[in-house]
Amino acid sequence: MIHPSAIIDKTANIAADVEIGPWTVIGKNVEISAHTKIGSHVIIHKWTRIGEHNHIHAFSCLGSDPQDRSYQQEETWLEIGEHNIIREYCSIHRGSVGGGTTKIGNQNFIMSYVHIAHDCRIGDNTTFVNNASLAGHVSVDDFAYIGSFTGVHQFCRIGTHSFISAAMIKKDVPPYILVYGTPTRVVGINRIGLERHGFSIDTIQKLRRAYRIMYRQNLSLSQVIEQFEALGNLDSCYEIQCLVHFLAESVRGIVR
Repeated sequence: MIHPSAIIDKTANIAADVEIGPWTVIGKNVEISAHTKIGSHVIIHKWTRIGEHNHIHAFSCLGSDPQDRSYQQEETWLEIGEHNIIREYCSIHRGSVGGGTTKIGNQNFIMSYVHIAHDCRIGDNTTFVNNASLAGHVSVDDFAYIGSFTGVHQFCRIGTHSFISAAMIKKDVPPYILVYGTPTRVVGINRIGLERHGFSIDTIQKLRRAYRIMYRQNLSLSQVIEQFEALGNLDSCYEIQCLVHFLAESVRGIVR
């Protein structure tokens, strides 16, 4: 299952059924679990853990040193979950001293030329389209969609079921929101995405009302939260609860 031209460090721990293509290099202390396929000319650097059923395509570079001036070769890690697809020429860096670990969840689709920097936290079922780039310490919640040529500033958070298309993101993107272009323009809720994931009509209508409160009334975040609480939907609508928690935890503020 391992091509004879592959170069594998003796300290790497690789499951018996892992497939490794020609001219691939596996570094020190790398762990690769069962049923994973690795294409040709892939480089997997030291201190990288890869779970089961991942498919990593040709010329990807995983677990390289963080692009951080303060990093001095301390032990930091890249951890990748299960059932992820990582396409050609992707680069995903290990954590830096401040965070220690870059984490990729499960069932993510990461297309060609995507860059994920040090200390990022990626949830489950996300989609990264070609040439999307995350700076360090970015958090991306489950089912988020990051469109092609999107750039995300360090320490930003991307909410669940949000959709970003060709934008430069400098602040947090709330859950369920559709964001487009540069300069960044908030278009509305991600209605099509929510319908495709089985959200009810009633829930979508509640999120539309929440959107109007956030973006049509010129309110501060604390005032928005007060308005949500006044709606009386917090106990009955999980999605509104998610919005409240997201806004309450936002450090950078939200895209406007």
